[in-house]
Amino acid sequence: MNELTCALAAALPDGRVLTDPDVVDSYARDRTFVPPGRALGVVLAQSRDDVVATMRWASEHRVPVVPRGAGTGLAGGATAVDGCVVLSLARMTAIRELSPQDEIAVVEPGVITADLDRAAREHGLMYAPDPSSYEISTIGGNLATNAGGLRCVKYGVTRDSTLGLEVVLADGRVLNTGRRTMKGVTGYDLTGLFVGSEGTLGVITAATVRLRRAPREMATVAAEFTSLRDAAAAVSAIVAAGCQPSMLELMDRTTLKAIDDWKNIGLEPSTKAMLIAQAEGSADEMAALCGAASFVAVSSTPEEAAELIGIRRLAYQAKERLGQCLVEDVCVPRSVLPEMITTIEEVAARHGVMIATVAHAGDGNVHPVFVFDRGLAEPPEEVWTAADEVFRAALDLGGTLTGEHGVGLLKKRWLGLETGPVAAELHQGIKQVFDPLNILNPGKAI
Repeated sequence: MNELTCALAAALPDGRVLTDPDVVDSYARDRTFVPPGRALGVVLAQSRDDVVATMRWASEHRVPVVPRGAGTGLAGGATAVDGCVVLSLARMTAIRELSPQDEIAVVEPGVITADLDRAAREHGLMYAPDPSSYEISTIGGNLATNAGGLRCVKYGVTRDSTLGLEVVLADGRVLNTGRRTMKGVTGYDLTGLFVGSEGTLGVITAATVRLRRAPREMATVAAEFTSLRDAAAAVSAIVAAGCQPSMLELMDRTTLKAIDDWKNIGLEPSTKAMLIAQAEGSADEMAALCGAASFVAVSSTPEEAAELIGIRRLAYQAKERLGQCLVEDVCVPRSVLPEMITTIEEVAARHGVMIATVAHAGDGNVHPVFVFDRGLAEPPEEVWTAADEVFRAALDLGGTLTGEHGVGLLKKRWLGLETGPVAAELHQGIKQVFDPLNILNPGKAI
């Protein structure tokens, strides 16, 4: 340890600070290819007091701090910067409270998303946000990026289930935002400001989240299409008909082929897209609206439904088997989803780039994954060019650069296209208020 990290270790209980270079490197990146900077060390926080002590030390010595959950992020938001300390919150795993009567839970940031959902279901409730990584991602990481998931078409993103936060600010002060009630409009919405701020404004050490009644009966539809555009059109038809699906997921041929090569799901040669829809009650209307489908199946048991949804959750891991991945998540109005899908196909063909597309189609959130050679340090020029065209097309269609993964490092080069100079100035002003020394996850998100 050097003098700085010795002072940090002295401020914390024994064993909280790691400085072995190999161990530190293992905490230095998220799930992207972005090369990390060289961190001074890692803090393994186990309590709010550990976070307070770390931020007081960092503020005194002006050392950057990069908060980290499980490292499952896809935008470079938890990537270490030179001279920083990585603040891992993965050991803060307590569900401090779960109230079935009030339908809320108070949880620490290291709680695995699926574990909270399972705890809620013991009381007939559920935690609605469910990113595809829900078995490994943490609540803290979900809050940092305002993560969405398969059920967000009905229940919204993480912010929509967040009532209040406990946050340690850059100077070590503790701020409590929000409330425990279903309603509340006192003061500015600081809770909403912190959710999605990617660790640039404060370190979340607890969250009061909303739970919902778990549905008693769910029906699941899987439809195969010979055209990706036809599948996107079926999405529009299902939403327009008022079916109110809780899940509406789309996968293209490249994604399905990657899953089939791995898990042998029996993919037909003519299938170019698959749509998986789920709703409470009958699925007959949703099935009927998939009129252009070459095959439609309706689950008859919970086991069959879980198997169909399991196929969707395999998508990213299957694509990682093909090579390195630049994962994007543009979001467009649902009415123009077919145009967005068509544009992605055209861009892939024009530049000779492999793009495997999945979508939380019910809310227009499209994930084009650009696959490139595993031996390269970063995507080749044609991949960046293709990504640029996809981003610009999404903005031209009235969409946004990111629906749930965050800006991190990967999307900063395009950020100004969406926000404009006035919003950029306000973002910097807000950052200055909360983090005047610019030590919280510097260089990310804004």
